[in-house]
Amino acid sequence: MPAAASFAIVTGSQMAHVTCLAAARHALLAKGGWDVERKGLHAAPRIRILSSSERHGSVERAVRLLGLGGECVIDLPTDNQGRMQVDALRLALQTQAEVPTIVVLQAGDLNIGAYDAFAELIPLARAHNAWVHVDGAFGLWVATSSRHCHLLTGVELADSWTTDGHKWLNVPYDCGYAFVVDHQAHRASMSHRASYTVSVEDARDQIDWTPEWSRRGRGVATYAAIRQLGRRGIADLIERSCRHAHALVTRIGALASVEMMWEPQVNQGLVRFLDSRPGATDADHDRRTDEVTAAICKTGEAFFGGTTWRGKRCMRISVCNWQTSETDVERAITAVQQALEK
Repeated sequence: MPAAASFAIVTGSQMAHVTCLAAARHALLAKGGWDVERKGLHAAPRIRILSSSERHGSVERAVRLLGLGGECVIDLPTDNQGRMQVDALRLALQTQAEVPTIVVLQAGDLNIGAYDAFAELIPLARAHNAWVHVDGAFGLWVATSSRHCHLLTGVELADSWTTDGHKWLNVPYDCGYAFVVDHQAHRASMSHRASYTVSVEDARDQIDWTPEWSRRGRGVATYAAIRQLGRRGIADLIERSCRHAHALVTRIGALASVEMMWEPQVNQGLVRFLDSRPGATDADHDRRTDEVTAAICKTGEAFFGGTTWRGKRCMRISVCNWQTSETDVERAITAVQQALEK
């Protein structure tokens, strides 16, 4: 991403969204002559947010916190790869083109790790003067991997990005990152000066860039992890966890009465456990999927969560722990086999 981009180290992608979208709100309204920090949103021009139907719920929460309201978010359809459709975005941008617009794209969605087609979508959005924000909660880390970095082609053209450290970087919770190209909009949306504070010219004060004044040194864990691993170490972590996820999903999906719903392209995949009784319905398969998932977790050998994807209950498989080994993969598959036999 651009070296000149400003940044904020925050609690997680939730507050990173708040930070980036606050900067977007400032920039878009300032173009219309509205000072949102001074006047607030009452009587301000309306802002709309165009995202995909697969967006994470933290985006809506950020929008609500910023006073824009959930109704300003318009969910656009995705293709069979979970990516926002280019034609759908084009049509939405052309409709009410005068309304200030933020486009939220994804770098690795929650269920299948889908990456939007940034090289096509971002220039289209920018041609309509929209601000482009990328939710890369875990997906931005593939930039370190020569095997997977193609998924991010064009992502550098966006206006802002978020990602987490507590996922693929494996640092503790409370380590999220926000990056904004327009550092003036970023600072204007966050900064505040009081008579009792001391400012030093040309020195970066974190309170000018983050939502909080009182905060711990979140950057320490991040710095330590990156310094210890280096780019190659992070790339190895990414590629290793993707390999393990692929093995888990494809091998579990090959078991009797199991359907592989999504083969991982990164570290996320889905399987579904089928009710083998004659005449079993989708509701029966949903129930069976939740039962088997719970039985696997009860063994203590592996932890998997359930999710609803395209109207069907699935078991979500996600690998990001640096300690996960091939032995762990084998134990997890054995636990699935044993749960299926009960």
